[in-house]
Amino acid sequence: MEKHLLNSPKHLEESMDEILAEQFLTNALLTFRRKQLKVEIDKTLAERNKEKFLRLTEELKSIS
Repeated sequence: MEKHLLNSPKHLEESMDEILAEQFLTNALLTFRRKQLKVEIDKTLAERNKEKFLRLTEELKSIS
């Protein structure tokens, strides 16, 4: 039976890998959403949709 100690080098390495993977995915999703919002904002400007523009710009500010 193999024991997994919380402070063992193997456990720490796996924890760091999980943290780095999570940070990478979070960053990728935020970058994607920012790009999406900018495209949508451009559309709302062309459509002169003030209400949607304000909502989208607020969302963009909140994730930037």
